[in-house]
Amino acid sequence: SSDRSGHQLTMNLPVILIIAGAFLAFSILVILLGGPSSGKAKTRRLAMVKDRHAASTEAVVAAQMRKTIQSGSRKGDSSLIAFLPRRAELEKRIRRTGKSWTLTQYMFASMIVFVVATGGMLIVRAPFLMAGLVGLLLGLGLPYLVVGMTIKRRVTQFNARFPDAIDLLVRGLKSGLPVTETFQVVSQELPGPVGEEFKGVIERIRIGNTMEAALQESAEMLGTPEFQFFCITIQIQRETGGNLAETLANLSDVLRKRAQMKLKIRAMSSEAKASAYIVGALPFFVFGVVWSVNPSYLQGFFVEERLIIAGLGGLVWMSIGAGIMAKMISFEI
Repeated sequence: SSDRSGHQLTMNLPVILIIAGAFLAFSILVILLGGPSSGKAKTRRLAMVKDRHAASTEAVVAAQMRKTIQSGSRKGDSSLIAFLPRRAELEKRIRRTGKSWTLTQYMFASMIVFVVATGGMLIVRAPFLMAGLVGLLLGLGLPYLVVGMTIKRRVTQFNARFPDAIDLLVRGLKSGLPVTETFQVVSQELPGPVGEEFKGVIERIRIGNTMEAALQESAEMLGTPEFQFFCITIQIQRETGGNLAETLANLSDVLRKRAQMKLKIRAMSSEAKASAYIVGALPFFVFGVVWSVNPSYLQGFFVEERLIIAGLGGLVWMSIGAGIMAKMISFEI
């Protein structure tokens, strides 16, 4: 009877896990959608009353900056994400996408991917350990990969139009406009990430930040050397003087040549990248095909200790090889 009950428990394990995952998803959803803390609301109201009766100009500017920061952080605030490690870095990474995503939505998407992937693996009668590992890998890796691809696409779009923005700045400076007015023209004339970033610079300058601080914040958010060159150029010109229009024109020419060199390197290394992708994906493809045809043939990789060690060793060596190939085709410009 004990063997029969154990066999029934094993057969019902996928259903139990799916039900537990659904209950966990519902619990986390209730926590995430819960209302704000009454203590935080009281502190926020007291700060608003203090700011309303502020006398000095510095206090008014500080209050405006504090309101702006609170309005941005209140969108994704919840009691659960407060316990996340490296929360600030993750929030910064999500903001770099340029989307209106929040940390709460990111966590909820990760949880849904984990539940769906684990339940799908258990439905096809995969081992429990394999299903859990695959679900954990997809739950953590897939949202992170999507955010990374979105950031990379936005930075690529920014770098492609940034020389045009500098040329527009040069024409505005030659016509006699001040630097801040040329920033305003760029934010209105150029759509996409370039206009959004210059619009953010203008808004930060209006609430009391210096031009160097506003540009540096955008440079840290983008994380691209091209905009960092621009910030250094503006800072040096404001300290030493000189013809800013001519300096920016030279910078635009350098950035265009830099982009051309990147395209040449991408074309020359495309064959090596294709070979690396094929060699890296082939073992996993063969493993999946054999598993779909005869699962018992590969069952030992999840049961026997020697095969588990051999499989982990193979993954380590493949990772080392992939890292070496990535270094071989990576060039600094």
